[in-house]
Amino acid sequence: MSNTVTRISLAAVAAAASVAVLAGCSSPAPSSDASASSCEPAKGKVTLQYWNTVPGMDKVVALWNKKNPDIQVQMKNISNDQYGTIGNALKAGKAPELAQVGYDELPFLRTQNAFVDASACSAATAAKSKFVPWTWSQSSFGGTGVFAFPQDTGPMALYVRSDIFKKHGLDIPKTWDDYAADARKLHKDDPGLSITFFDPNNAEAFNGLLWQNSAEMYKYSGDKWHVSVASDQSKQVADYWQKMIDAKLVRTDLAHGSTQMYTAYQKNQIASYVGAAWGYSMFRDNLPDQAGKWSIVPMPTWGSSAASGDWGGSTVAFMKGNKHLYESVKFNSWLNTDPEALALENKLGGLYPAATAGSELPALSQGVPYYNNEKIFDVFADSSKNIDTNFSWGPTQKTVNLSLQDAMAKATAGSGTLSDALSAAQATALKSMKDQAIPATAGK
Repeated sequence: MSNTVTRISLAAVAAAASVAVLAGCSSPAPSSDASASSCEPAKGKVTLQYWNTVPGMDKVVALWNKKNPDIQVQMKNISNDQYGTIGNALKAGKAPELAQVGYDELPFLRTQNAFVDASACSAATAAKSKFVPWTWSQSSFGGTGVFAFPQDTGPMALYVRSDIFKKHGLDIPKTWDDYAADARKLHKDDPGLSITFFDPNNAEAFNGLLWQNSAEMYKYSGDKWHVSVASDQSKQVADYWQKMIDAKLVRTDLAHGSTQMYTAYQKNQIASYVGAAWGYSMFRDNLPDQAGKWSIVPMPTWGSSAASGDWGGSTVAFMKGNKHLYESVKFNSWLNTDPEALALENKLGGLYPAATAGSELPALSQGVPYYNNEKIFDVFADSSKNIDTNFSWGPTQKTVNLSLQDAMAKATAGSGTLSDALSAAQATALKSMKDQAIPATAGK
């Protein structure tokens, strides 16, 4: 997502992270206001409403308005209560034409008929080629329509305190086994120094780790959801981190984005950070005196697989009741694919663009001074190319995440395990869908 702690860490990604996706799903399309005739240009000047949570987006919108006098956009920042504001507007029949929606919220809002299908507009379907493939599959719902354009993503990588690694003779880990070996050596050398921290109250970050291991939590087929939150792939990830926790190789007392987290890094108590692209500015802005001490490398892998994960990201959705699809598609496309707009969004809001043109932005193709002038965004670009397009979010993801967090917190306090937390989340997923009359069954 973007500019770090406020939007992603403390808001937890969707909350940023939260993160994504109803990829490859054939869920029945909801009722839609879109039709072949609804994409005709308006006769005269049009004003669109666009709601979002991105810092500095008002300046991006002002740039559009200056260049497009006949299609004006009024922006509203809803970062204080993003989904509450959107939900209330939908109930009142007063939704904006366009709104920022996290990937992990798309399935739920779609079950509420919150979107309009913009595929009647040829420019909307043609936009597919302008985005990283896995992001498009998440916003188009397996090709059943175009309900949103991808905006930003959170491909994951490993942030390393290169000076600490060098001091303790640690190699940059290629696999998670290597990472565990580094953690053991580090702890043996200095019991007060940890390889990283594990935040049990951050389900979105944990979901990103599951995503990397091809842990497909949901699938949709045969007119029902197949829930596999507690799959073998998920439990492999959970068991790995449980062993790290049990051996006291990682800390569990730090909340992501908290003052305490930054203090621990400031005091050189933690040697690495497993994070997403948007996190690069967290350390730059909060730990300025550590400039030159950090490097960003590919996330450790499971065996020889090059797969990576995503944590966070969002879309700009076409909302129910939109009567100006033609103009909305035009603005949405500019907002999320035009190099000038992307550059401004990256500079002001820290967005890591989902558009393929983003990799050509000067800011994302040059070395970053804080990170030894390394081209850190090349690492994130490679990570993005290796993200599984089949990973899906369920229609009750927020409820499932809360259940997962509650059980993970208990596990890190000594009651149960992280694998138990997955089982609890699996049960919550099935129950929450049943409570909403959403057909679902346990899957593998």
